Amino acid sequence: MTRSDRRAPRPGVVWEFDKVSYSREFSRNVVTKLLVERAEHGGWELDRVRIGADGTRRVVLRRKIIRAVRTA
Repeated sequence: MTRSDRRAPRPGVVWEFDKVSYSREFSRNVVTKLLVERAEHGGWELDRVRIGADGTRRVVLRRKIIRAVRTA
């Protein structure tokens, strides 16, 4: 898994991305359950899913980064 920041689609919003790969040996239902668990417990949402010719699922998840603003 690798994480990287991309440019925000609109001012003030910063997203954190997480790339995950699942082997073709995992069924669709198992992958769905794994992604739902990450969404519920980690605050991730689905950004993109690509299925390769070899059956590997490459999933990109995203979540907002909330930065606290210092008040004086």
